[in-house]
Amino acid sequence: MTIHVVDIEQVTHTCPAYVEAHPYDTRRTVLHVIPGGPCRTPVTIRCGETTATIACHRHEPTDRQCGACRIIVTQHTITTRRLAGEAA
Repeated sequence: MTIHVVDIEQVTHTCPAYVEAHPYDTRRTVLHVIPGGPCRTPVTIRCGETTATIACHRHEPTDRQCGACRIIVTQHTITTRRLAGEAA
């Protein structure tokens, strides 16, 4: 499994249409990537006389990918801050 460690920062605000605080800007920062290694079940694709072998993550849906190609996103920290100048 390839693991992506991310920080998430959300900025919230209120507006006349929705008076409860809600996020309007969400930013994710990738802190670290731990590679899962080479693909364990490469896929051979053909187009006419040409064949190529590619990693399964480039061809298969997530539920059919090998363990090395699957991606897991881990949240390191989640920071929520309120837009400056707004009443609480």
